[in-house]
Amino acid sequence: MSLAAKLGVERAVILHVDDLAMCHGANRAYLDLAAAGAVTCGSVMVPCPWFREIAEAAATDPALDLGIHLTLTSEWPHYRWRPLSTTSRASGLIDDDGYFWRDVAGLRPHLVPEAAETELRAQIEHARAAGIEPTHIDAHMAAAMLPELIDLHVRLAADYGVVPVLPRAISWAPQRASYADAVARLDTAGLPVIDHFRGTLPVEAGEVRQRYRATIDGLMPGITHFALHATTSGEIETIAPAHAGWRTREYALFASGAIGEWLGRPVPPTPPRRRRSPTSTPSSSSSRTRSCSPPTTPTPCAPRSRRR
Repeated sequence: MSLAAKLGVERAVILHVDDLAMCHGANRAYLDLAAAGAVTCGSVMVPCPWFREIAEAAATDPALDLGIHLTLTSEWPHYRWRPLSTTSRASGLIDDDGYFWRDVAGLRPHLVPEAAETELRAQIEHARAAGIEPTHIDAHMAAAMLPELIDLHVRLAADYGVVPVLPRAISWAPQRASYADAVARLDTAGLPVIDHFRGTLPVEAGEVRQRYRATIDGLMPGITHFALHATTSGEIETIAPAHAGWRTREYALFASGAIGEWLGRPVPPTPPRRRRSPTSTPSSSSSRTRSCSPPTTPTPCAPRSRRR
């Protein structure tokens, strides 16, 4: 039986914010949108500089639905992060500058699966020790989907009692055959498998509403995982100038409440917030309810006849 059938829906979407802890703006965007009910869940990059902020928020508000964004790469030109578990080049995890490799193509020739397992377990355990009770795991830049690691990805989920977010049909798996085999094993075991994947749209300002509306209207039957990268403005323009516009415009769109309206589930606009100081404590909200029952309770899409 499909996940949609188990949940009793024809078509639904999981609005998931990736890259939490990467910067303050990513944390702020997620916390604002989660407070407004505009997103479903998110995942945390444990080795990143702003991990402590999102961990404190999770410890304060256990209703936040958070997973671990398994991290083995560090992609930005001047803003980098290192493994938690080692400083040894022999681990295969560290580039010439002492950070994670910038991309999967750089990582794979040096990959030592045993060292990668030690690192990924360290990330999950560090998050739990800091107050995060993860509901799921997913893969930053698909590194933990490499054929050498995909079985580990599934095993980690079983060992820690979380859901592996491995959508059934994706075009960007590092190796399609090993990925398809892993998904088939999840099916055989009766574990939840998401049907479809969508991601942040790299569009200019004038196209944002039109393109996101078309994406929402075009969601296929089944459950879609929509991987967002919503970020408030501030640091992201320096960290990733080529990506900043997409991320900040995505945050503004979701904060406006438009996505909820298009889904047939109005969400009030997120009120503007005074910028928080780096040392301030993240706010919490008692109105949110835990939504991960697994992999997370998605937002049903309005029937097409109800859409304007």
